[in-house]
Amino acid sequence: MRNQNPEPENAVSLQPATHAPRFTHGPLIVVSGPSGVGKTTVVERLLHLGNLQMRRAVTATTRQQRDGEAEGISYHFWTREQFQSALDTGQMLESAVVHGRDCYGTPRSEVDPYLEAGIGVVLVIDVQGAARVRELCPECLTVFVVAPSFEVLEARLRGRGSESEERIQRRLETARQELARVNEFDHVIVNENLDRAVAELERLVRDRFPTR
Repeated sequence: MRNQNPEPENAVSLQPATHAPRFTHGPLIVVSGPSGVGKTTVVERLLHLGNLQMRRAVTATTRQQRDGEAEGISYHFWTREQFQSALDTGQMLESAVVHGRDCYGTPRSEVDPYLEAGIGVVLVIDVQGAARVRELCPECLTVFVVAPSFEVLEARLRGRGSESEERIQRRLETARQELARVNEFDHVIVNENLDRAVAELERLVRDRFPTR
């Protein structure tokens, strides 16, 4: 990522092959935060309310699909070859290698057509991707979601029951590095009470829609 802040040691950024288009219509919202803070849950609850004309962009990833995840809904599960091809042909808005092993990125097809139609788009992405999108679209709204404490974050990660101890420790180390970059974001939401967190995000997002 072209950012003045140093990147986490266990993450290597990938760049799209061409410049991304300027966004001039629907609002672009970036929600980020460490793994385990519940950022995806907060966004999904907001969308479920149906109060705003918006959608969540589905991220592409090369990581293994987990139980309960659906292709094209949870993620686009791609091979590394598919991911690299999308990069080479300029189809990615942002992308990065996270936790030192898994590729993540946002296909432009998940963003551009909707913004042009006046529909708000939420990106739930890591801090590397957020830095890239902020660079391309300075007018986007960036929100960082945190847990009430680092101990609560660790408990949430362990409560998933789907991670090895090695992967938990890797995620915790990444979280420490991500938390050090919180000041890069426009707003911070503490996800202690889900309803309050959703209401706070809704207020921030609503202000980005034009008054009619």
